[in-house]
Amino acid sequence: MAVSFRQITMSDKTDGPGHDTSLLTKPKAKTQRPPLYKVLLLNDDYTPMEFVVHVLERFFGLSHAQAFEIMLTVHKKGLAVVGVFSFEVAETKVAQVMDFARRHQHPLQCTMEKE
Repeated sequence: MAVSFRQITMSDKTDGPGHDTSLLTKPKAKTQRPPLYKVLLLNDDYTPMEFVVHVLERFFGLSHAQAFEIMLTVHKKGLAVVGVFSFEVAETKVAQVMDFARRHQHPLQCTMEKE
């Protein structure tokens, strides 16, 4: 069985109304990276420093030394950026930190903002 192909010319584009045989291509949509969000830890006068260090190690995977440095930044400057994440990850981390702090009866505040 032989298959024959013929070249379509401009005059072949339409065989009448509703019979357009030309190929249409859609331009590719340019994808954008999703916006990133900074997770911020805020200072308060009641949450123990060691608790903050523990939170940073547990929820952000920081070493003890890194967590201690960020805790000192929060203590001295009033807040610090703990990490930059996609919206969903940032939202989850904020919720985890806030829930953990409340369960341990600490007023620690964690927020997020668009980078």
